[in-house]
Amino acid sequence: MCTCARLKWRAGGLRWSDRIEDYRTEVLGLVKAQQVKNAVIVPSGAKGGFVAKRLHSGMDRAAFMEEGIACYKLFIRGLLDITDNLVEGDITKPENVVCLDGDDPYLVVAADKGTATFSDIANGISEEKGHWLGDAFASGGSQGYDHKGMGITAKGAWVSVQRHFRELGLNTQTDAFTAIGIGDMGGDVFGNGMLLSESMKLVAAFNHLHIFIDPDPEPAAAYAERKRLFESTASGWSEYNKALISRGGGVYSRTDKYISLSPEVQALLGCTDTRLTPTALISRLLCSEVDLIWNGGIGTYVKSSGESHSEVGDKANDALRVNGEQLRCRVFGEGGNLGMTQKGRIEYCLRGGACNTDFIDNAAGVDCSDHEVNIKILIDEQVAQGNLTSKQRNALLASMTDDVSRLVLDNNYRQTQSLSIAEFSVHTRINEYRRFMDYLEELGRLDRGLEFLPTDAQVADRVGRGQALARPELCVLISYAKVQLKELLAGSNIAADPYCAEAVMDVFPEALHERYADAIKSHKLKREIIATQLANDFVNNLGITAYHRLVETTGSHADEVVKAYVTSRDVFRFEDFHRYIASHDDRMPAKTQYELLATMIRRVRRGTRWFLKNRRGGLDVAGEVENFRPRLAEVQKQTGELLPDQQREEWQQRAAALEAQGIDGEWLDLMAMPENLFSGVGIVEISNQSGASIAECTQMFLSLMHELNLNWFATQLSAIKVDNYWQANARESYIDDLESQARKLSILLLNHHPDAAIPQTISAWLSENEPMVARWMAMVKRVESSSGTDYAMFAVALRELYDLVQVTAFQ
Repeated sequence: MCTCARLKWRAGGLRWSDRIEDYRTEVLGLVKAQQVKNAVIVPSGAKGGFVAKRLHSGMDRAAFMEEGIACYKLFIRGLLDITDNLVEGDITKPENVVCLDGDDPYLVVAADKGTATFSDIANGISEEKGHWLGDAFASGGSQGYDHKGMGITAKGAWVSVQRHFRELGLNTQTDAFTAIGIGDMGGDVFGNGMLLSESMKLVAAFNHLHIFIDPDPEPAAAYAERKRLFESTASGWSEYNKALISRGGGVYSRTDKYISLSPEVQALLGCTDTRLTPTALISRLLCSEVDLIWNGGIGTYVKSSGESHSEVGDKANDALRVNGEQLRCRVFGEGGNLGMTQKGRIEYCLRGGACNTDFIDNAAGVDCSDHEVNIKILIDEQVAQGNLTSKQRNALLASMTDDVSRLVLDNNYRQTQSLSIAEFSVHTRINEYRRFMDYLEELGRLDRGLEFLPTDAQVADRVGRGQALARPELCVLISYAKVQLKELLAGSNIAADPYCAEAVMDVFPEALHERYADAIKSHKLKREIIATQLANDFVNNLGITAYHRLVETTGSHADEVVKAYVTSRDVFRFEDFHRYIASHDDRMPAKTQYELLATMIRRVRRGTRWFLKNRRGGLDVAGEVENFRPRLAEVQKQTGELLPDQQREEWQQRAAALEAQGIDGEWLDLMAMPENLFSGVGIVEISNQSGASIAECTQMFLSLMHELNLNWFATQLSAIKVDNYWQANARESYIDDLESQARKLSILLLNHHPDAAIPQTISAWLSENEPMVARWMAMVKRVESSSGTDYAMFAVALRELYDLVQVTAFQ
């Protein structure tokens, strides 16, 4: 009898480790990486590893593989022996197992190092044991998405590399750049990665056997040779055509005692040594001044200066490992796992380098597996119902390969873009991040020490040195933000909202939408898929700290926040705008793209807060989108025509500047709108409540904002710095109050004088309330002339505005 408590919602790779001395450290590192990868997949992923202890140096290849496969089978059978099953829709418990958890029928495994070709073996055991997932149990099998064939992990990591270089002003697909690689062309991630740009100049690479150096390669010829090696069975560097290697280069064995350095290699390394040991040569290569280091191999090659080799847990590479501060490459791409320690990444980035983390760069592999399982669950039901034959099912699965790849790579694109926007603004919003980390710690969800995140004191010290959070630290935080929100949404009732539930469609290729729309909407994992999609969408679009900030200042629940976000997102047409900005990749400076996206993000975030505050009784997402979206577009059109001269001139100047940078069409005027204007949803609400036209409401609102100097006042409110929870709440409340009072005043005047012209109505009102108006304007003057601004000052000032509106209400 076996008694066990099992992990819920499990999926993950099983690794055949060859690090018998420290495989536990290796697998632990993978487990940590997997926990943050869980943000982008439906189940909570895990990692497993095994070591074949009976292997010895005298074994031939066949015997070696036979022993490894036997260990793998033992592992798989052990997992399935304690896993619940689904039989005709009902949960069945495993025999002779006492389960201390709830129902847990979901278990899938994915390919990993050493087991990449074992999926069919695992699926055979799944069928043998009657596991309900069939060949969805192990992704990437003969009837699945072959990761190496798709090159999906490498392509996902390349999305990261392209973004880093785009921010540096280099287009990896057209501009020549130098690279050093870790791996060989026979490897999935390395080999596929080295074929993703014909402009690459691969000046050096190494694997466990050889060191390849080509100081000045001819890109086209070198690319063709790499492609030949990738497609051949003998793909190590010893098989590279030596005639193609430039002067001074060559292929060298790592067993050589010394390697002589030509002048060309000395120039590449930036040294005067005439010879080096292979280990020393690799260390020098890692520290070379190149554009890119592409890690597609196995091992940890970079640590921090404060870490010991024993802390890294990769003894095989102790002698050649370097510190993050020693790297001189501009970008480090982590297609492989564990190539750098987290502290090494942070050290590298704080000194000006560009990298993410392995769990961000190579997330496409696990994401692809997740898509495969979700699709197979869907279409296997169609087979069971007689709507598809097995042959048709397999053909349909294969036909969607490119579509699945696009969905996965879009996830990588959006996540790395979110990280870039966070990095772009983290210096000005560091207190939000500090409060977010404090919040996660209070919930018991985050241990800063384990994740190598700075303490509050260390954050303050960095700010004093002109630094903030490093990009690898933001990678950890974005994953925590997504995982937390995903869990909260999965436990909520958001999937019952028809509009929000449409998110389930986004996981599946369009080829399935029309034919199997109803089946998709009743998918077995519908709730989990919707939670995952909405959590990723929310954090990618609004930012790492947005959910915490909205909860902090509104007290709303997760489903309420996300419903308000979905409403605001679609009212402001964020997805259309995002596609428009993406179409300018490599044609517009990345900084400009991020500034424009940040402007739209602020509007969507304000809109989200507006719907949270003004629809407390319940939010009809579909109804609000239908009501607000077309009318908001009319507000934006009217605003440009009704602004006072000075503001209109500012708008036109900004429009001209944006047009020069490539913005055109319908987005030009929207992006040129002055930042201190409100988003426009309040004006639509004025029309909702007064019955007046959008044109009348826009004119009334903008005129009052101008006459009472509310534009300037709103700008000052938005600029207040916040250091704690109470100040953050106060600032948001003041902004809400200002907008609310301006809206109420507009409605009052429109209702009191429905047939009068707007200018005459305002003129009469100003005259009737001259003492109160004068008192308000004097208050604004005092704020304007003050040497500093504080929260008490704004509280008193806003009270004067409240009194002015109240007087009007009783007239």
